[in-house]
Amino acid sequence: MNKITLTLFACSVLLSGCQQSDSNQQETSQDALEVPSEKHEALTAEKLSNKPLLQETIPVAATQSYLTILNGVVIGSMEVETEVDKNTKQNSISVDYSYSNNGRGASYKETIQLDSNGFPINWTVDGHSVFGNRIKESYTLIEDTANWTDATGAGTAKVNEPTLYIPQYGGDYQSFVLANVLLLDDDQQLPLLPAGEIKLEPMEVVEINKDEQVYSLSSFALSGANLNPSYFILDQQRHLFAYITPSFITIRKGFETHEAEFRALAEKYSAQRYEQIQSEVAHRYHTPVRIRNVKLFDPHSLSLTEAVSVVVKGDTISAIDPLTVATGDNETEIDGNGGTLVAGLYDMHGHMGDQQALLNVLAGVTSVRDMGNANDVLDNLIQKIDKGILAGPRITRYGFIEGKSSFSANGGILVESQQQAIEAVRSYSKKGFPAVKLYNSMKGEWAPAIAKEAHKLNMSVAGHVPAFSNANAMIDAGYDELTHINQVMLGWVLKPDEDTRTLFRITGMSRFTALDLASDSVQNTINKMVKNNVAIDPTMAIHEYGLTARNGEVRAGVIDYFDHMPPGVKRNYKVALLKVETEKEHKDYSEAYQKIIATVKMMKERGIQLIPGTDLGGGFTLHRELEIYQIFGMTPAEVIKLGSSDMANYLGHERLGSIEVNKLADFFLVPGDPTKDFKEIKKISMVAKGGTFYYPTEVYPKFGIKPFVEQPNVKEAAQSK
Repeated sequence: MNKITLTLFACSVLLSGCQQSDSNQQETSQDALEVPSEKHEALTAEKLSNKPLLQETIPVAATQSYLTILNGVVIGSMEVETEVDKNTKQNSISVDYSYSNNGRGASYKETIQLDSNGFPINWTVDGHSVFGNRIKESYTLIEDTANWTDATGAGTAKVNEPTLYIPQYGGDYQSFVLANVLLLDDDQQLPLLPAGEIKLEPMEVVEINKDEQVYSLSSFALSGANLNPSYFILDQQRHLFAYITPSFITIRKGFETHEAEFRALAEKYSAQRYEQIQSEVAHRYHTPVRIRNVKLFDPHSLSLTEAVSVVVKGDTISAIDPLTVATGDNETEIDGNGGTLVAGLYDMHGHMGDQQALLNVLAGVTSVRDMGNANDVLDNLIQKIDKGILAGPRITRYGFIEGKSSFSANGGILVESQQQAIEAVRSYSKKGFPAVKLYNSMKGEWAPAIAKEAHKLNMSVAGHVPAFSNANAMIDAGYDELTHINQVMLGWVLKPDEDTRTLFRITGMSRFTALDLASDSVQNTINKMVKNNVAIDPTMAIHEYGLTARNGEVRAGVIDYFDHMPPGVKRNYKVALLKVETEKEHKDYSEAYQKIIATVKMMKERGIQLIPGTDLGGGFTLHRELEIYQIFGMTPAEVIKLGSSDMANYLGHERLGSIEVNKLADFFLVPGDPTKDFKEIKKISMVAKGGTFYYPTEVYPKFGIKPFVEQPNVKEAAQSK
């Protein structure tokens, strides 16, 4: 539903962050919209309102105020004004919603007109997204015709049954609007515009105490539009009380002291969903498993082996046999059908949550390096993955350290002095973290002391370039790895007083067009990186998204799987991240991306270690990240090796990265040969993570995703059943 979780959490520590050409007007939505048959009676808005579905009027308080809170920190507000026409009984609602975190934020105003039964007949959203993309959206239902315009273009549809529209953007108040219609439907499920359907599910009654008064509240889930449900709370009058996620919440003002317990409630609901899915799709065979007739990708020779069988016992690869060895009576057999087995991939720039964990595994991403998170949330997630309660990748944690300022990212440990930063390093060391990551609001002058302490404790140091500093200073300070290529390149184009804690660290990339990569400033940095063996985590996929995505066009990175996604996801895949309204903006951002490609290619040619990470949740995006690396002159086989074996070596994971006897059983199966065509790696039919087997074709429908390939044939041993 609402894209806040992405923009505030996965993107709160994104590029240093992250969301969403005018297209021609269209007669129908670009998404797959079922046009009603002429045999059905066309219903006017009045007829729709009189259906049994809509039979109650819900009175709404004239003014409601809410606070938006991220990990316990107030970052915004929502003000709602409602007027009721005494004659028509229609409600007119005005919503003023804004928030700011990590130097950027969204702001928009909504106007919603409801008929006398609460059915939306007019809806507008006007403002800007987290990264500045212009929001100007409208929807009208006049008699039996719905018309809408959003960032993807315009659409229209004849409506012959109660049908809801969901704004592409919009505040958390939409939960209330949609729920109060769905609550009056028999099965609480309705068709959705522009496409799909939406379903309301009651969760539980929740009671809280405030000022010696007990409040009885009801929690709900809305699902169908996107990969995962959204969760919210209504009060006894069915008014919105809170919109909830594990890290982010919008809650009625005056009740903010309860926000932590409601975040915990959202975490519980999400965990329950994924625990249930895990119980249904995780195949733990109680016999050895023989994957028969597969070719193995060998990272040493960059080629495929002859067809063999791979035997897994417990969580370990116990044997690799020629095909002449028969399957034992006590073995479960998976037919590889001549496909390719590849060691599990690494997303080296993640911010992991339970909603991403399983989807990463299904995409063959069995290891993730978490580059900054709410520490308690990640603790809980790792424990559940380790116990097998949730499916998820192996997580390597970097300790996030951020300076305290009005632009701070709210995660990890916030510090106000060099000594506090050093203590944060020690704290992470005691917890077993192998490295720390420094962020934008850190003072650059603290970096040498921080790096010295980290290296003393055998920890490495990665991070952004702090505001008002540059990559050269961080390399001299002792950085082992620089995070995001834009963080390096901005030092070549910014003026000393320009603040990269703001959105300018994204929009400022337009200046890359004038960069001379042969200049002394550029070459000095490259030389320092080579001399000091400093790696770069360029996050190419997110830069491609930010600089080349345009409203109304399917962005480049998702083309290969666009048609497999649910309607709401497809809709968001056709929206720009930044505001690109003029030909100059389009040209500057497009050329800036090409300059980024040229810079990373030069780094690769100079022998600088490239670290493939997405900062976009991994999964399919990690496939795209690696695919882009072919532009730097890498073969498909070299790219696969980089994403698996090389990253296992980089992190010191001796039992991962290749398919060999006594290594952990982390690998995936594809029907084709990805060493000839890298796109074959996107067609995964089976994944093993630590000896637990998953079949994406079996799982994807639970997320509204259309499967990519057929499920392999599995013949279970008698004692496994």
